[in-house]
Amino acid sequence: MQRVSIFVTCIVDQLFPQVGMAMATVLERLGYEVDFPEAQTCCGQPAFNTGYRDEARSVARHFLEVFRNAGQIVVPSGSCTSMIAHRYTELFASEPKWLDEARRLEGRVWEFSKFLIEVAGAEDVGARLERTVVFHDSCHGLRDLGIKEGPRRLLSRVRGLTLREMDTAEECCGFGGTFSVKFPEVSGGMARTKIDSIVRSGAEAVVGIDASCLMQIRGALSRAQVPVQTLHLAEVLAHR
Repeated sequence: MQRVSIFVTCIVDQLFPQVGMAMATVLERLGYEVDFPEAQTCCGQPAFNTGYRDEARSVARHFLEVFRNAGQIVVPSGSCTSMIAHRYTELFASEPKWLDEARRLEGRVWEFSKFLIEVAGAEDVGARLERTVVFHDSCHGLRDLGIKEGPRRLLSRVRGLTLREMDTAEECCGFGGTFSVKFPEVSGGMARTKIDSIVRSGAEAVVGIDASCLMQIRGALSRAQVPVQTLHLAEVLAHR
């Protein structure tokens, strides 16, 4: 049995643990042995995005130490995957030891949907969900990792599910981590644009690969009193 390690991210760990559990369920269903290194914390992205590079390096070093001996690492987030695979080499550009560690790790870190399609070779994971949904393309996943068709292919194989498209599928939801805190009015406006698009689609649920985006969208839906559910891709694929 092949073993994979999972990094669940801060938001999943603290707010949406069911997403991590769903990801593990799907991976185990495909025959993988799932390892969860309990010493894991954060990838360092919040500090990095806010300009606190020393603090980001400290957190990133811990990540590299925790996952040093891991094989494939699967992450339920495009933004965290992008941070580890693309930004660690920038962080450690002047630290040869840690730069080497980052380079050896970057090819083993996979966003969940990319792992299923490109490593596991599985588009049909035996899921069933009677729901009409739209898919939200998160910024890092789409622009940094090129994730576009993969999640849609996975959703198209879910029995009972109808996939529609938003007319603003590729537009940012307005979260952007600390962006939503520093620029709340702009963030709120972007979220409202997204909600209007969801309503026009007639969907019952919004699916995404980043819990942070889904948290932003869910908050906007709740404030607008729109009865649309938010679901991580892993939750949909784990459903039977």
